Amino acid sequence: MTAVYDTIIIGGGMSGLAAGIRLAHYDQKVCILEKHWTIGGLNSFYRQNGRNYDVGLHAVTNFTPAGTKKGPLARLLRQLRFRWEDFELSPQMGSAIAFPGVRIGFNNELDFLRSEIARTFPSQIDNFELLLSKLADYDDLTQEHFEGSTRKFLAEIFDEPLLIEMLLCPLMWYGNARAHDMDYGQFCIMFRSIFMEGFARPYKGVRLILKHLIKRFRSLGGELKLRSAVQSIRVDGDRAVGVVLEDGQELQAKRILSSAGIIETQRLCDDLSHVETERAGQLTFIESISILDKQPREVGFEETIVFYNDSDQFHWNPPQEGLCDVRTGVICSPNNYRYSSSDGELEDGIIRLTTIADFDRWENLSEQEYQRQKMWWYDRSVASAVRFIPDFRGHVVATDVFTPKTIRRFTSHDNGAVYGAPDKKLDGTTHLKNLFLCGTDQGFVGIIGAIVSGISMANMHCLRNND
Repeated sequence: MTAVYDTIIIGGGMSGLAAGIRLAHYDQKVCILEKHWTIGGLNSFYRQNGRNYDVGLHAVTNFTPAGTKKGPLARLLRQLRFRWEDFELSPQMGSAIAFPGVRIGFNNELDFLRSEIARTFPSQIDNFELLLSKLADYDDLTQEHFEGSTRKFLAEIFDEPLLIEMLLCPLMWYGNARAHDMDYGQFCIMFRSIFMEGFARPYKGVRLILKHLIKRFRSLGGELKLRSAVQSIRVDGDRAVGVVLEDGQELQAKRILSSAGIIETQRLCDDLSHVETERAGQLTFIESISILDKQPREVGFEETIVFYNDSDQFHWNPPQEGLCDVRTGVICSPNNYRYSSSDGELEDGIIRLTTIADFDRWENLSEQEYQRQKMWWYDRSVASAVRFIPDFRGHVVATDVFTPKTIRRFTSHDNGAVYGAPDKKLDGTTHLKNLFLCGTDQGFVGIIGAIVSGISMANMHCLRNND
């Protein structure tokens, strides 16, 4: 007998789990299908040589203190019925944007960023206040102005090109699927999440967030099927009627939410013979993890995250040649958060480096060459990073590296594109009346953004329209 659900959710990442919880609260029969053996997608974790590693997590963005009534974090806590304390978020110590000869610090207080801009670019502080006023009323779910050019928008506000490049650097690194420029709407979303709200992290990492999400989903009667990859979405006329799994099992549903990405979801639909794969995202990364024999602060690295670029022009494009482009990157230490005294220090000192990479070149390597190149580019990315932070290389006792191939395996995104396709669909709609997107290609990114995406799409398409 074929199982029938109110909603099938493709993907057990943050957005899929959040959507599942929201729907299960309203007694919907919900099934989440996850192709891998564990949940989380790229925001997951693994264990190697006795150590736990987070995948993808530098920081939880959109952080606001306990008691805050507005913002994405407050919204998700309210809608999923969690307490602020459940996620045990500890704020950052302080981060920086580092370009040659100029360094702008920022933390979770907007006034500090104001003071830093006044210090580094005193002629631009009034223009910065003008920018803040223009961002105040942006609606995250309005498609109309989303795709405008951010570079053009900022050039009309600031007359200092270097400040524009420096403001764009962390925002593009943390949520931009489009090369060189950034959609205006994505800029507004990321500016708020990083500069007007901020960074935090659970002491136990992403595992804690996933544990709460899956525990809540199952307690409400939700069904999770691991190692259950979807082979196809069955279509009848203008509606999806169910899915066929790779093992041949068929499931039926009134509606389907997919966090797989717009192109990847279209490829599953059995009514489409052509998918515009050329519209897939191209920006992907390698990430290295260095384990130190002491805390990063003991070797002089006291900041939480440093976004660096080695020239006045920010490089946000796939590499023109070679496997990676080390001219820009992200340096992060999970040790450098203000954990409570009861938590203490993380056992290992950790520094994570993220570098732009080329999927096709990594994909086409032989296995032997793939392993060799991982070590080669680890060395190159570290050498680039230590131009902007204290040199920690003499304290490294263990390393690991994951590449665009790893990202492709855990997200299913074409080209291992971390932020999915450049063209976002803010209302989550597709060519079918009851098939909807959530997650990266809906337009919200990061852990909090992904969770809010799942909630928003569940509310909009699965609760208001319950046919």
